[in-house]
Amino acid sequence: MEFETLPDPIRRPAARAAGMDPAQAWRLGWLASVCLAAAAALFLRDAAGWPVWAALGAGAVPALASLAFTRDDERTQSILLVLWAMGGSLAAVLTGGVSGAMAAWCLAPVAAASTLDQPKRLAEGAALALIGGCVAALTQLSGLAPSTPAGPLAFVLGFLALVTTGLGLAAGLLIGHRRQGARGDRYASEIIALETLLDGLPSLAIAVRGQGAVTAVRGAPPPGVTTVDLFNRGLTAAAAPGDRQRLTAAIAQALRDGAASLTFNPALGVERVVALDLQRVAPNQLVGLLRDVTAERNRESALDQARADAEALAAGRARFLANMSHELRTPLNAIMGFSDIMRAKMFGPLTDRYAEYAELIHESGGHLLDLINDVLDMSKIEAERFELQRGVFDAREAVQAAMRLLRVQSDTAGVQLRGVLPPGELEVDADRRALKQIVLNLVSNALKFTPRGGQVTVTAHGYDGVLEIVVADTGVGISPEDLERLGRPYEQAGGPDQRARGTGLGLSLVRAFAKLHGGEMSIESRLGAGTSVSVRLPVLLAPLKPAEATDAANTEPRPAPTEAPKPAASLGDNVIAFAALRRD
Repeated sequence: MEFETLPDPIRRPAARAAGMDPAQAWRLGWLASVCLAAAAALFLRDAAGWPVWAALGAGAVPALASLAFTRDDERTQSILLVLWAMGGSLAAVLTGGVSGAMAAWCLAPVAAASTLDQPKRLAEGAALALIGGCVAALTQLSGLAPSTPAGPLAFVLGFLALVTTGLGLAAGLLIGHRRQGARGDRYASEIIALETLLDGLPSLAIAVRGQGAVTAVRGAPPPGVTTVDLFNRGLTAAAAPGDRQRLTAAIAQALRDGAASLTFNPALGVERVVALDLQRVAPNQLVGLLRDVTAERNRESALDQARADAEALAAGRARFLANMSHELRTPLNAIMGFSDIMRAKMFGPLTDRYAEYAELIHESGGHLLDLINDVLDMSKIEAERFELQRGVFDAREAVQAAMRLLRVQSDTAGVQLRGVLPPGELEVDADRRALKQIVLNLVSNALKFTPRGGQVTVTAHGYDGVLEIVVADTGVGISPEDLERLGRPYEQAGGPDQRARGTGLGLSLVRAFAKLHGGEMSIESRLGAGTSVSVRLPVLLAPLKPAEATDAANTEPRPAPTEAPKPAASLGDNVIAFAALRRD
């Protein structure tokens, strides 16, 4: 519901349309009276001299100007008041001064100001009338004023001056009375509109004096609170006995600090909750708003309980996955160890069929162990139990070790795997296993989505204390829809073949490891144009001093050791070797 009050410039034209403006009527009457006086002067026996005609003309000029210029701006009104003052004082001077027949016209600016819509113009009109009267008096005292008309002409002129001035003052009183009545009506309508608005409030607005005496109420009281009790017993009595002391303290705080808020149980409904907001509007006067917040509190409690249940469920799931992953890894390591023995034919030759089966067992066990390890790591991260084992090492070694582990996979997939590493050391303070796992997950994903004949490039470099690892491929790319989801746990992209080869934890683990190091991961990809994943970690240590860098540059880099054929090993050796390549 909206209540509007028309501004004065809009109300005035509407009032004029309803009837003639009293100010305009007075100006027309003034002009008509001057014309009648001039006509009477023509028929009198004693012909009027030029001063009388000049006085009548001086009195007619401001009336004509007021009728011609009806604008209500302050500048126009001030100019018109000056014209009334000049015309009235000139007419008084030409007819004998302050004791002449038309001395009353010295009050013309006062009469004109009283008919204006701005009461502050009265002071301006009075000042101009005083100046005009002083001019007329000085002119009379100096003997410069013409002689005063006598006989019937003096009566006509004096009657004209008194009547026109008196009517002007009367019109001003009428306009002022009408203005006051309109203002009173407007205030009454605004009060009615405000009361209607307050009565329609869904809450209860109250006025409080002193230490809790309620002097006025508007709106709908909340359940458990009655307006009768508020008036008879005060605001404090509306609360349950256990909350009255807190309510009294809130009233004192609002009187002292200007505002206070609290919630309490009402005396007539202790199972409900009421909120009170108090605001100081005078030294000993407060206004407040009472509203029922029981539903909000119940909803908050339900949300808190749901959040606690969800957190407990997530923690239980994380513990379950961690325990199950740990229990599954032990038999898996044994399976892979025995399959290694069979593949190596340590206890004698195998038929081709059995050798193929051993290879499949080993491959499937490795894949399952990867999945279990990913789930275990993600469970620890979600449970906030994953701790980084930081150490200082050369990041190039971790990147090269990860690439060596995936060399066979890249050769099998027919994808070229190449690394771009700086010649100098990349000394970092980070978790070696986490950094290695970042590269393993990114390269494994890149190989999965790159068709035969493609290329995967691993780049590592440092700048401004940041180690950046970029894995770019020439694969099928990622659609914008999948790109928005990637990086969240168990979210996968690609077709069914690619989805079946993982759990959707690879990129989420990379993002989690990056955040644990204080870094970030970003993905750029287009369908058919490949994918580039960048990981930035603020773990790079200060570079070598210039002298040390020169010595390092002059030192022949040691070639990477070539892998020799693995001799036959025991079950324990195979298990330990495989665990060392992967993780704890």
